[in-house]
Amino acid sequence: MGSKERRQREKELRRKQILGAARTLLLKKGLGATSISQIARLSELSVGTIYFYFNSKEEIFAALQEEGLDILHGMITEIAETAADPKDQLRRIALAYLNFTEENKNYFDVINYFLSSPDIFFAPELKERIDEHGNKILSVVRGIIEEGIRKRLFREVNAMKHAIVLWSTLHGLIQFKKLRNTILHKANFDELYLYTVDSYLKGLLQ
Repeated sequence: MGSKERRQREKELRRKQILGAARTLLLKKGLGATSISQIARLSELSVGTIYFYFNSKEEIFAALQEEGLDILHGMITEIAETAADPKDQLRRIALAYLNFTEENKNYFDVINYFLSSPDIFFAPELKERIDEHGNKILSVVRGIIEEGIRKRLFREVNAMKHAIVLWSTLHGLIQFKKLRNTILHKANFDELYLYTVDSYLKGLLQ
């Protein structure tokens, strides 16, 4: 391995150290109680090194969200390109989101932290940057719905609004996983999740 490749690997490693420490502190203390110096201490890097990679703690948490959203976007794009028909694509994408929340829990917890908060933590340019990554996901879902309409599998609907409804429904239902030992203690969550997805799809069919 050459010196250039070694330096690149070291940079990627430090970046992962920073993001991992920031994720841990965010979920333990919250954004307001997390500082650059705490991130530096936990990642075993200097404050100066942190600022070499990121301009602020907000930029660090924006990067965490972007990475998570890009992983999810890759998962659903693969489904959109390989699944047989629009109905099957939407069903598989819904299952992929559920899998994402379990297999990439660290990323999901960060995304959920900011989605669940009534406060807006980011400056407009950072918020817009994060939203671009989320909009890519919604655009894939919208495109599938539009394809279903063109093929006369789905009824005529506002595809973007229905993409938002589907995603917000799935995300809201996932919050109910916290109630597995109370309200849902007699329910099979995966069956409930699939029932919700199939009910949504029935509403789209011609």
